[in-house]
Amino acid sequence: MIIEIDGAHSGIRFSACHFIPGHEKCSKLHGHSYIVRARLEGDVGANGMIMDFVDIKRSLRTIADEMDHKTLLPRNTDLVNVTEKGNEVEVRTCGKRYVFPKEDVLILDIDITTAEEMSRLMAKRLLSVVKFPKNVKKLWVGLDEERGQTAWYSESL
Repeated sequence: MIIEIDGAHSGIRFSACHFIPGHEKCSKLHGHSYIVRARLEGDVGANGMIMDFVDIKRSLRTIADEMDHKTLLPRNTDLVNVTEKGNEVEVRTCGKRYVFPKEDVLILDIDITTAEEMSRLMAKRLLSVVKFPKNVKKLWVGLDEERGQTAWYSESL
């Protein structure tokens, strides 16, 4: 059986900007209104549920709130050089230089700020903070960059 959390209806969303180095169009700084989704596959437990939605929704909202209205930057790549200097973050990539207020930036432990990599990051984070019951067999986290475009990452538990 599968249960799903639809962030569009549950208010689990965030707006942020990013860029994808080397991409013809997306190498320019641009933004999205992201929607976060989650699915759990498992057996119905003794309480009649696969899992209570509350813990997952709370954790997903926390992640979305941290990313909301931020410039999202990748930490783990040679394509983007990120330097923190006092209250500023300097970014050099593809012959461009950006300087952002530190409070407007979130540096993520990923190679590139695609929806694919961010959905993986969110799933890993959920697995580290939420105690999933043994009857949950698989977790999917989806991230909509725009309506009709969702990147899904899944992991078996």
